[in-house]
Amino acid sequence: MANIKSLAKDTAIYGLSSIVGRFLNYLLVPLYTYTLKSCSDYGIVSDLYAQTALVLVILTFGMETTFFRFVNKEERPLDVFSTALLMVGGVSVLFLALVLGLLPQLSSALGYEEHPWYVGMMAIIVAMDAFQAILFGYLRYKKQAIRFAMLKMTFIFINIVLNVIAYVALPKFMDDWQITAGYTFIINLICTSIIMLLFLPELRQCPWRFDKQYFRTMLSYTWPMLILGIAGILNQVAGQILLPRILPREEGRHALGIYNACVKIAMIMAMITQAFRYAYEPVVFAGHKDKNNPELLAKTMKYFIIFTLLAFLCVMGYIDLLGLIIGESYRVGLSIVPIVMAAEIMMGVYFNLSFWYKLIDRTIWGAWFSLAGCAALIAINVIFIPEYGYTACAWAGVAGYGTSMLLSYIVGQKKNPIPYNLKEIFRYVVLAAVLFVAMKYQPESWPTWLHIILNTVCILLFVLEILHRDLPVSSLKQKLKR
Repeated sequence: MANIKSLAKDTAIYGLSSIVGRFLNYLLVPLYTYTLKSCSDYGIVSDLYAQTALVLVILTFGMETTFFRFVNKEERPLDVFSTALLMVGGVSVLFLALVLGLLPQLSSALGYEEHPWYVGMMAIIVAMDAFQAILFGYLRYKKQAIRFAMLKMTFIFINIVLNVIAYVALPKFMDDWQITAGYTFIINLICTSIIMLLFLPELRQCPWRFDKQYFRTMLSYTWPMLILGIAGILNQVAGQILLPRILPREEGRHALGIYNACVKIAMIMAMITQAFRYAYEPVVFAGHKDKNNPELLAKTMKYFIIFTLLAFLCVMGYIDLLGLIIGESYRVGLSIVPIVMAAEIMMGVYFNLSFWYKLIDRTIWGAWFSLAGCAALIAINVIFIPEYGYTACAWAGVAGYGTSMLLSYIVGQKKNPIPYNLKEIFRYVVLAAVLFVAMKYQPESWPTWLHIILNTVCILLFVLEILHRDLPVSSLKQKLKR
């Protein structure tokens, strides 16, 4: 029970910062989609950030999870922190030196021969992000959720202010000000550098010792996590990387701009999963010897699915209003939102399932599952993008995460069984599917306000089912009295 309370408290803090942060970041979506000259310009931003996400996983090579695994079981946690920081920092510096040394060739290969500095700036940003990933992990280990949230919010606040200045204010006061995608990367570099300076207290706490024994054991644990991480991030960004390269460059960037703008609406699911992960990993690893841990995992899975399904219904119920976040020329792609959200739910379930092999130090299983999912995703993208464009990217995500999820569940129940209540989970999935169909297939001739009212009723029906089965009002009243 103490673990559940700790998880709930930390999830609230991480979740609040994540929700508020993502909400504020959403302000950048209309900013870009309403001010950039074309969908292709937004496609450039989307393309480079997708590639950066892949590079970030390579540079951190699973060291966040590895850090939590070792810092909770070793007697010298600061040495674990220091070794992890030096490992990631060394790889990041080497990467940055190679990119800057080969910048003209790399820029040309990526299709940015006219703007090599785009690639250079993103390389500097991702190198700092990789280093900061261990620092943020240290804050989570120390249970400094408030400082963690404040740093994240500081980055977002500065980022938004500078973007508003560059894309809204300056064009109004300077007639010759040219709006380009490049300002996005300049601003990101400034914000990331500021956060690095704010991490000086944690950097002073680091003993800066490199322990060879920790290095060997951590590397042995983490290399399968690298494969898992690469496969996992490819499940998220492979379609965005492939789209402008399978289709003709300009057509592909245009399609990618539409796809990424619509994906932003669906990202509430990723936001919930991320907030949950930040709080969940330290709790699970710290209590891995607790005999009640399997029950904790099972209950957590159930409630995770319930509330992600609720989030899915809320987004789909108000999609007509949420669609106004993006510019009119992008709204043609709103049909992919439920598909992307379904994929994100599967990704969250897969993350919950992944603890069986992490806790028994058999991370190689995760690598195999993620590789299988990645293979399915890439195959569908390559085969169907030429005909179906960004819609194929959305369905490829479902196939990729679905494959990894099913394999992890089947093998996990044999290797380290967890008592998941599949009957109750399935009941909620079916109810959510029925309510979604009721939302989706209302007559288009009906006015928007009527759609919203009926969709609200559907959402309330799902909430009532939760209150009836899992959060009964009578039980809540008794707890409040205590």
